[in-house]
Amino acid sequence: MSQPNLQQFYISEEQSIYLLNHADAEKLRGWIDLCHHQLQQLGYRQTQYIGKGAYGFAFSALSPADEHYVFKFSRITLPEHVQDRLEEEGLMLEQVDHELVPKNLGYFKIGKQRILAMERAIGIDLEQYSIKNGPLSPQIIISIASQIAKILCKLRQLPKTIIHGDIKPSNIVYDEKNDRVGLIDWGSSVYAQLDCTGQFMSTNVMELMSGDLQHSNARLGDVYFIGEEQLNGALSSPRFDEQGLAGTLYALASGQSCRFGSQVIPATSLGLPREFATTLQNMLSNDIKLRHQAGDYFIKNIKYMKNIVVPPEAIVQSTSDLPVWVHPPTSNLESVVYTSRKSFLKEEAHLSDFDNIDDAQLDNYYKNFLGGMGDNSKAFLAAVSRLSKFPIVGGLAIHWQDDGLYIDSNLNLYDQSLHSSFNSAVNNMVTLARAIDREGIFKACFFNARQTKHIERENSQLPYQPSAIETLEFEVHHRGKITDESRLHSYFEDEKDPDELLVLPDQMMEILAQMNLVHHTGCIIFEALEKDLKIHNYLSLLDDSEQQNFKQLIDKLIALVPLIKGTGVSGFMKFPYKDSKFFSAQAMMKEHFLNINPKLKLATVT
Repeated sequence: MSQPNLQQFYISEEQSIYLLNHADAEKLRGWIDLCHHQLQQLGYRQTQYIGKGAYGFAFSALSPADEHYVFKFSRITLPEHVQDRLEEEGLMLEQVDHELVPKNLGYFKIGKQRILAMERAIGIDLEQYSIKNGPLSPQIIISIASQIAKILCKLRQLPKTIIHGDIKPSNIVYDEKNDRVGLIDWGSSVYAQLDCTGQFMSTNVMELMSGDLQHSNARLGDVYFIGEEQLNGALSSPRFDEQGLAGTLYALASGQSCRFGSQVIPATSLGLPREFATTLQNMLSNDIKLRHQAGDYFIKNIKYMKNIVVPPEAIVQSTSDLPVWVHPPTSNLESVVYTSRKSFLKEEAHLSDFDNIDDAQLDNYYKNFLGGMGDNSKAFLAAVSRLSKFPIVGGLAIHWQDDGLYIDSNLNLYDQSLHSSFNSAVNNMVTLARAIDREGIFKACFFNARQTKHIERENSQLPYQPSAIETLEFEVHHRGKITDESRLHSYFEDEKDPDELLVLPDQMMEILAQMNLVHHTGCIIFEALEKDLKIHNYLSLLDDSEQQNFKQLIDKLIALVPLIKGTGVSGFMKFPYKDSKFFSAQAMMKEHFLNINPKLKLATVT
């Protein structure tokens, strides 16, 4: 069996370090430690690893003068011309002198390592802020819109117009205390080739004759937020950033992580002021002429729309369309989701071939495989992805049928403070699923990456030896026995997992069948690579009298691991009971605008 392309299996945008094999995980940890050491040798302190992107890793630190800095380290495994983009980013950033844009502090090399130093924006990025708070209030949305619009106007007034090229929530840092944003990550920035009217920026005949006016200089940016022109390789123009901002504002206002849901959950349904909501929805339109007209109106009138009087917020206690079990917070949880997304993609889209595009983003983000799929389906997959950004374990099974859709679920959230935001994310996922016209099943398993077990071998000819694994851990709860066995949601009740590439030996399937008779919930996923077997798992026993029996069955299952042949993935999920929630089809949410009468007394919404 050929080795599967496993980058399609994970919804998370980057693999958790706990999903890497031992050698790769140690290499990454060692490299991060080295970066800390290098910064400390240069006199910086309180160094902190922030995260990684397609082109590099980011760290923060305090200078000897107690100034907050950010350092971007290039990935030394990337080609030289890609690593050079870090220097280009510094050069572009030097030209943007704006109070809401952190300043460039220098570019330098240590051996083959390229490093860019910048001021650190105060606050947290808006993707994290959105996960914490759910859909943002109209006041905050309009304030963000006004501030970013000022930056875009500044970029258009430069001697050579600059395009940021990757405006999205995670690239905007928000200081809640001072209601102030900072636009960061200028790695996709370029000089504009066209102005907003579609005319070439340069009026110099020689420049026009010598320039490459047939090919876009734009970089891809995040396909969850960039507009159609940038995605389709049009010549770069300030319209790109208008579209990125529109997608960002829509996502933040709706509590989503992409722009694709605007035909199902339109901006005009989010309780925003009518003028602002209509403008935003038109900026997201499929009609390019309407998009441009709305963009012009937005840039011209946001200075007035920001003065709209918004009444005090109602206290909204969001309830979920699906049951959510809330548990005390735990620091030992890093959620990852495995889904039947691959078959969903095959049914919904003709996968585009991106091989001829030279952009590191395409090699790092599974989301680029969404090309050709309808926006509703893209938004649905992004909504499932957003659930995994919360500390959750459990699963979903969505059945589209002629009369609507049926959803079985087991969602366990480990942080009470995120309950309202998580409910909103669940409801968005359900709403988007209701708008998809198809028949079939979609499954998702949420598990804790820290509990993933690894078994390594020298080559694919040798069996996996589970001696390093003692057992799989499981929680114990008691919800009482269910006498109506038809309510139990079995591992084997539905057809085979549509993404199953790995056929487990019959002996293991027999043990799974015996486990199926024990009242429990959770998932077990076997991911077999050439040299690494990963056993992803989340198990919760719901009959405490069966502890010894359940443990013995798990031990027998692990003992049979050497019988596994080939590579691929085979996953099993069990729900605690069969209690499907039914939802009728719904193409679009109704209009809902903010009542801007400041004298109106808002009642508490429950």
